[in-house]
Amino acid sequence: MDADSDVALDILITNVVCVFRTRCHLNLRKIALEGANVIYKRDVGKVLMKLRKPRITATIWSSGKVICTGATSEEEAKFGARRLARSLQKLGFQVIFTDFKVVNVLAVCNMPFEIRLPEFTKNNRPHASYAPELHPAVCYRIKTLRATLQIFSTGSITVTG
Repeated sequence: MDADSDVALDILITNVVCVFRTRCHLNLRKIALEGANVIYKRDVGKVLMKLRKPRITATIWSSGKVICTGATSEEEAKFGARRLARSLQKLGFQVIFTDFKVVNVLAVCNMPFEIRLPEFTKNNRPHASYAPELHPAVCYRIKTLRATLQIFSTGSITVTG
């Protein structure tokens, strides 16, 4: 591959994880009995609730903390979180949507070439770590961006941050 040929890379956001609080105690048993698309995990003390549009899975604790996963953008995550809070209000809880925060974004990218991981690790030593007996990818940490890249030999890169 020529050094002067430019190839556009498609970076695809696959998951946005967000957190919000309801500022009220939630009765998980009531949510499990009256809610739709709900899985009650009594032994762990949480409820899983799924929304179809946007496609989000929420983990709900009785303390009022909710974690939403599965959105593909920050706007979709906020819309899904607000929709989830509204469905909890319809179940009779005094929900106030507060402390919304995006805590993690996961993206994937495929390079048009393979990567030699031992050489890459040696050339980027303070930031890159590679233990092939533990994990097949190089873990590359960017402290300023608070991001972690998992770089595979096939050229696939997973960005978390």
